Amino acid sequence: MSGQNGTPPTTDAGPPTNWADKRIFTTGEAAEVCKVSQQTIIRCFDSGRLGGFRVPGSKFRRIPRADLIKFMRDNEIPTSNIENGPKRVLIVDDDPAIVEMFKDLLGKDHGLEVRSAGTGYDAGLLTESFRPHLIILDYMLPDINGNIVCQRLREREEFRDTKIVFVSGVVDQKEIDLLKSAGADDFIRKPFDVTQLMSRVRQMLAA
Repeated sequence: MSGQNGTPPTTDAGPPTNWADKRIFTTGEAAEVCKVSQQTIIRCFDSGRLGGFRVPGSKFRRIPRADLIKFMRDNEIPTSNIENGPKRVLIVDDDPAIVEMFKDLLGKDHGLEVRSAGTGYDAGLLTESFRPHLIILDYMLPDINGNIVCQRLREREEFRDTKIVFVSGVVDQKEIDLLKSAGADDFIRKPFDVTQLMSRVRQMLAA
């Protein structure tokens, strides 16, 4: 059974106030988010149309956030119920002055939540827990270069839609092309124009 454009049939179930911070969903919660029946979610899960996993030693199904969003987009189900809330930005730079500047600029926008990391290792940990929509990433980090951080994130399906912008003043055009081939969405050279930077950040978060 399916609705218009191949989407599952809808029900009258309404979404809760905010699903934005939830990472793993039960089939019942997924049904509420998608506004479909729980049986529809179970059928899609069992047929492989909806990704997820079974809880070891039980019959319970669990659906990671990235899999649920992919399913919703594939079936043209609006994702506003699951993606509401402030946009999350992670700043990765080992220069405290640069970090504070970004925090000051971005912190003025109440629609943004900002965190920071000073190493590639910390950036990986924070990306797992914070789930940023946008990462502003310095190329030269004290432990590993930013391009390695970018490559590792792009290897993960759940970070496919995370925007990654490199900021650096020490790379040439060839290196910029290599960064973009590694998965970067954009490159901004230091020193940069603050107005243009903020305009680009807003464009990427709106995409």
